Amino acid sequence: MSESGPRVAVLMGSDSDLEVVRPCLEILGELGIAFEARVMSAHRTPDKVAEFSRGAAERGVRVLICAAGHAAHLAGAVAAQTILPVIGIPIASSDLHGVDALYSTVQMPPGTPVATVALGKPGARNAGILAAQIMALSDEALRARLVSFKEDLGRKAAAADETVRRQFPSGGAR
Repeated sequence: MSESGPRVAVLMGSDSDLEVVRPCLEILGELGIAFEARVMSAHRTPDKVAEFSRGAAERGVRVLICAAGHAAHLAGAVAAQTILPVIGIPIASSDLHGVDALYSTVQMPPGTPVATVALGKPGARNAGILAAQIMALSDEALRARLVSFKEDLGRKAAAADETVRRQFPSGGAR
């Protein structure tokens, strides 16, 4: 098993998904996690998806993140080929505004789990964080970076609270 290659593989069903997936890639980079980003379609390149998924663990990948819209079968197609954790990001790219992608990603049959995050960019960011949390179970340095990251989120929330309280000190009472 390779330790020098990407630890997370981020697959998109189409290159049009990249802008939605970007927050995932950014947080992985921010947390110092090596990743690879690829475009593979469960429908247009099913053999490529299967081959990639089956070989991921041997290449050192620890978590697979799959983003897709419309029928969104990418995460399920990947999960069917590996025992690695798979995280699905449903993308709102159809006339159904993401409901189809959400259902396709979250409704997996027993024995083929896919951890599904929220639709779109917030879900993409959370997918990166969830992948980091999974890997931090066996990586103390990553765990420390995640603790720092979460503490920073808390500081930002407290600062926002203080700003609002200063703007509206009496809650609008006269």
